[in-house]
Amino acid sequence: QEQLVQSGGGLVQPGGSLRLSCTASGFTFSRTVMYWYRQAPGKERELVAQITAKGDTHYYLESVKGRFTISRDNAKDTLYLQMDNLNPDDTGVYKCYALGRTWGQGTQVTVSS
Repeated sequence: QEQLVQSGGGLVQPGGSLRLSCTASGFTFSRTVMYWYRQAPGKERELVAQITAKGDTHYYLESVKGRFTISRDNAKDTLYLQMDNLNPDDTGVYKCYALGRTWGQGTQVTVSS
């Protein structure tokens, strides 16, 4: 059974940091392109970041460039999203996605003072 299990997230003050994790099972993670998406209340889902299977190419949403870092550890079958200098516009449900396979369960990130 293909599965992505997320951890991390929560409530943080503006300017703070959080790290999200997404651990895969049931498929060959090291050969799979991975993504982080987010959806804010009342808004459409948007692609936040993408990383190739080998981890050598990345895409970032313009508004998170320089603040978020996507990475992966293929030995641990785990995807990460390091989020620094968070602001209230980053609030939403974050989900990891394995291309053509499955989604994580979602993690709430709330940035508020």
